[in-house]
Formats: sequence, structure tokens, C-alpha cells
Amino acid sequence: MVEDLFEPGEEPLGALIRINNVPLRVIGVLSPKGQSLYGSDQDDVVVIPFSTAERKVSGSLFLGSVGGIYASTDRLEDIQDATEEIRQVMRSRHRLKKGDPDDFTIRTQVEIGMVQEGTSETLTVMLMVIASVSLLVGGIGIMNILLVSVTERTREIGIRMAVGAKRLHIMMQFLIEAMTLGVVGGLIGVAFGILAARLTTIIAGWPTIISSDAVVIAFIFSVAVGLFFGLYPANKASRLNPIEALRYE
Repeated sequence: MVEDLFEPGEEPLGALIRINNVPLRVIGVLSPKGQSLYGSDQDDVVVIPFSTAERKVSGSLFLGSVGGIYASTDRLEDIQDATEEIRQVMRSRHRLKKGDPDDFTIRTQVEIGMVQEGTSETLTVMLMVIASVSLLVGGIGIMNILLVSVTERTREIGIRMAVGAKRLHIMMQFLIEAMTLGVVGGLIGVAFGILAARLTTIIAGWPTIISSDAVVIAFIFSVAVGLFFGLYPANKASRLNPIEALRYE
């Protein structure tokens, strides 16, 4: 608000500003707080006494209306006791009888944090499901590519077996190809992920953190998917009959 209402270098303390044509004197400037838990800008506000707001600024239309009251405790462990005391005071002020439900809501930062944690866990599970489907589709693609490769290189496999290659050698050949596909795909995915995070920070202004652990785990999963889905084609290639493979056209 200081940046919007005053020129650079101008002293806001003691200055007069007008809200609904009511002159108000600035007696202090709050430190920057950034966005609230609900996404609103906590620095884009002007705090004035409630009595001044209802009598002079808002008028009788909003007389006696209070949207919310903020309270704080010195220690975290006092929140529960303070919440109960506030509830009793509010019920007394609202003249609620014993057994009547509260006509107000009390929320603590602990409860808000728990809700956000639950939301974060839900989003994490959803992302894991989406990633699992993507890995499954990618793995099936690797398996299909290798099956086609086995079919196209049947004579090559027969020649290798004829000159002394064992089942293990044939299997390792195709497993290495499958792992190579997983490695290349993992490197490309990591590069695109880092690039997308950087672009998000630059374009949208959202801070992003790239975890080295997450990058390593994603890369290992990519290689593991290539290895797992390459087992069937590799095993199929190793079980080919050398004579039939040599006759294949």
C-alpha cells in the first residue's frame, strides 16, 4: 500500500490518506507478510479502528458486522486452551444457551495446516497414479519395440547361437537394449522436468524446488521399467531354436 499511495522516498508516517472521502492519518507501516493461506495479498490492506470503520467509513449499513477476529498465543501448546476460552466468551456474548450449537466458527493454524497437509497428500497420490500409468504405457511401448526387434533379427539371433552364443548372452543383449531405452528416456524426462520447472518459475512467478533425490528416484524407476518390460522379449529371444531361427526369412 505504501508503494501504491506514496512516491519513492516519501515518508508515510503522519501523512493523511482518504478512504470513502474520510481523512485518516497513518500511524504505522506493517512489515511485509506476502500471501495468506487463502492466496490473498496481506500487504494490500489498510488497517483502521473498527469503530471508525462502522461510524465514518462504512456507515450504518454495516453497523455491528464483524467478518472475523484474529487472536494469537505466546506458545503453541496454549492454542487448545485459548480456543476453548474464546468459544466460551463468544457463546456468552451471543447469548447461546447450553445445548445450542455455535453460530460461529473457530479455526486454528493447526487445523488449517492439517487440512493443507491432507490436500497435499491427496495431490501426491494423484500424481503418483498418473506417473504409474505413464510408466506402464512407456513400459508396454518398450516391450513392443523389443518384440518387433526380436522378430526382425531372428536370423541374427540364430547366427549368434550357431557360433556359440548361449541363452544368457542373447538375453543380456536385449536386456541391455531395454535398459538403454530406459536410460535415454529417463534422461530426456529429467531434462524436460527441470526445463518445465524453470519455465514455470519464469512465466508464472511460482517458486519451484528441484529435489535431487526425486530426480535420482525418477531416473532409477525409468531404468527399472525398461529392465522389467524387457525381460519377456529377451527371454523369448533366448528361447529361439537356432535351426528355425536360421531358416527364418
